[in-house]
Amino acid sequence: MQVGMFFELQRPRPWTDSDELELFQNALEWAEIGDRIGVAYCWAQEHHFLEEYSHSTAPEVFLSAVSQRTKNMRIGHGVALMPPGYNHPARIAERIATLDLVSNGRVEWGTGESSSRIELEGFRVNYLEKRAMWLESVRETAKIISSTPYPGFEGKYFSMPPRNVVPKPVQKPHPPMWVACTNRETMKFAARLGLGALTFAFMDATEAKFWVEEYYEIFKTDCTPIGQSVNPNIAMLAGVMCHRDREVARERGVEGQQFFKWALAHYYRHGRHVPGHTNLWEEFKKAELEPMAGLTAVGTPEDVREHFRGLEAAGLDQVIMLQQGGKYTHADICESMELLGQEVLPEFIERHVQHARRKRDELAPYIEKALARVDKVPEVIPEAVESYPLLWEKHAGTEVQSKRAIMANSLWRVQVAQVQAGTVDED
Repeated sequence: MQVGMFFELQRPRPWTDSDELELFQNALEWAEIGDRIGVAYCWAQEHHFLEEYSHSTAPEVFLSAVSQRTKNMRIGHGVALMPPGYNHPARIAERIATLDLVSNGRVEWGTGESSSRIELEGFRVNYLEKRAMWLESVRETAKIISSTPYPGFEGKYFSMPPRNVVPKPVQKPHPPMWVACTNRETMKFAARLGLGALTFAFMDATEAKFWVEEYYEIFKTDCTPIGQSVNPNIAMLAGVMCHRDREVARERGVEGQQFFKWALAHYYRHGRHVPGHTNLWEEFKKAELEPMAGLTAVGTPEDVREHFRGLEAAGLDQVIMLQQGGKYTHADICESMELLGQEVLPEFIERHVQHARRKRDELAPYIEKALARVDKVPEVIPEAVESYPLLWEKHAGTEVQSKRAIMANSLWRVQVAQVQAGTVDED
């Protein structure tokens, strides 16, 4: 089993002008420590308007910085929001490929459809159609990034003429694809589509084993890939704060993990939020909190090892550490991670090589069958796209088109002249 780390970039109120600067600079240092101690994956979310809970709104920028301060760690979008209202598929393809190039082929491409009202309606994305948007966008983005040229598409939520989107990624046909999973149904959905399952839920080893077995059974028997390749892997979240004294670890870590869960529920389930005014931390401190699973890795190195071993025995491919939540301090996070590197991670890193080899051999025939069902991109030679002046000239022979072309040409020249003279007419 491999170990990853999760960057939600939380910053509870009250805020100062330097808080976000400090948060991002500290997060880059956590990534550096993670890379040094053997953490295999860095996952950064894409969220919008979720004050205090997540300030990770431009993960492609943050992950680019991480890629330049690390050498071995995989660079993961956990996740890119795929409905076109958030991100045009061609722009996602461009960003994923560019990040893969600057990271020297280390990108993991996680995808998601989004769920909170404050985000969806902020970008005018229809809640009832977001799954259909996700399906259309993910399928076509995988084709865009891997084809030369993309033959074009006319869909319900996204349409685009033939274009060759550049650059192309290092990893062919595209980086490994994942999808965010919050329950068993989305986990099964991931398996059917040949996607890695990013399980952002806390659970014990017994429950995890059930999910893992179900995922791989479906992958082996019922996988029709949505992408141009498959990525049979399961990653699961675990709240972490490590100290040799269990009481110190819990004093430092429990509240932050509780805030992570409570603030997420505020935006997704029970909250009434006034943008720019609601104080989540203040409301959290007054709330009656439900019992929370997933705190067994908040404790001593022995506690963390025991929790990780249980997930490993359940067949999990990766545990993602939620190493920052609520008002965790930078010093406490650094101390926790250094201790994890010294006393917890080495045994899992060592065993993973053998596990990966066994898994590859076991799944090889099923992967071959799944890849035979990939919806291949047809090879096309698109029609030439003429520049506007050539287009106007081409249609100048017909009366109607000539008038339109002359008007368009004249308007263009006038606008250019106005811009050059600095006298642009608003009309």
